[in-house]
Amino acid sequence: MTTTVIVGAQWGDEGKGRIVDVLTNHAKYVVRFQGGANAGHTIVVDGKKTVLHLLPSGILHENVKCVIGNGVVIDPEVCLAEIALLKSNGYLTDDTQLTLSLGAHVVMPYHKLIDKLREDGAGGSKIGTTGRGIGPCYEDKVARRGIRVEDIIDENRLRERLEYVLPQMNLYIEKVFGAPTFDFNEIFDKYLKFGAELKKYVYDTVVLLNMAVANRDNILFEGAQGTGLDVDHGTYPFVTSSSTVSGGAASGSGVGPTAIDYVLGVVKAYTTRVGSGPFQTELDDAMGRKLRERGGEYGATTGRARRCGWLDLELLRRSSMINGLSGIALTKLDVLTGFDKIKVCTRYEDDLTPHYIEMPGWKEKLDSADSVEKLPSNARRYIEFIQEQLQLPIAILSHGPARGSEIMISNPFKS
Repeated sequence: MTTTVIVGAQWGDEGKGRIVDVLTNHAKYVVRFQGGANAGHTIVVDGKKTVLHLLPSGILHENVKCVIGNGVVIDPEVCLAEIALLKSNGYLTDDTQLTLSLGAHVVMPYHKLIDKLREDGAGGSKIGTTGRGIGPCYEDKVARRGIRVEDIIDENRLRERLEYVLPQMNLYIEKVFGAPTFDFNEIFDKYLKFGAELKKYVYDTVVLLNMAVANRDNILFEGAQGTGLDVDHGTYPFVTSSSTVSGGAASGSGVGPTAIDYVLGVVKAYTTRVGSGPFQTELDDAMGRKLRERGGEYGATTGRARRCGWLDLELLRRSSMINGLSGIALTKLDVLTGFDKIKVCTRYEDDLTPHYIEMPGWKEKLDSADSVEKLPSNARRYIEFIQEQLQLPIAILSHGPARGSEIMISNPFKS
């Protein structure tokens, strides 16, 4: 048995969905442990792109059990839409393939409205939220006024919780923002219907996953966003509202940390960021625009253009410490093809100015390479330099978006 946690080692959008899709071939369970519908994981199968916001990326594989853990905040409307989409495309033919935690919190309509109203009124202090209600939902969770999956599948519990919470939310919306409030019956009826549709997927996932550990099944924990957006360890306050680091896999699933064997950090061959916040290696110039266009760097959830820049090894060293990384999955190496020179930030000066070294680029296409030895010599030099600087092995190398465009150097499930 091996349990592997996949985390983003930068600011998200590193290609985690792609790596999850590769490793799901070796897993019996794939578990999403944090975040919500603000994350978008893109998988390309036989030339067809599938974008998932809530369901684990492993759902595209048959005979794999997919779990949404208690650390995730679930938008029932998005969840049901994704289920319908997958079924229409021939996936999720067996409903027992998907399980939702009883303890996962539910994104409510007032969460989305509050999210939008706050961001609209933030002026120059905008966080860059997707407006999906994620932050306000986590806020209610911590304030002990949240509504959970176990509540929306029980009419009496939902009525009791909503009668307690909604007056508070309406008062806040009316007095602080002067915005229209919500009708109790409308929300109650809508979410009771959602609960009835989702009930067949709901289970005590803590028991389920710990039974899987006891049975020595391979488990893959799938994170969303990236380490730089972690609520504790990221570039606060320009962060998400959940624990995006490897430790979040334990708290967000109910599996103890001693059961985790391997932590794989997904690293894009350059760096991107969506929304506001510091970004030391950002290229706000023609080179940055070239990276964006070549890499298709637009948000899977919002369509927003991502900020682009050179690889930041100082950011990655800190990410390695926080996550306890065992190895790296390096993605989108193909995007750097055609650059005459490639820069890498190796450290920061005292004023946080990045210190760069310059490396020669390569012109050769990478799509035919099925081993590291078949990569251009300068591409090999680039990945060797990353390994040396971080003192971490590159376990998986991805040089394209489609299945099959990866080089498995060492399989975390066989390490």
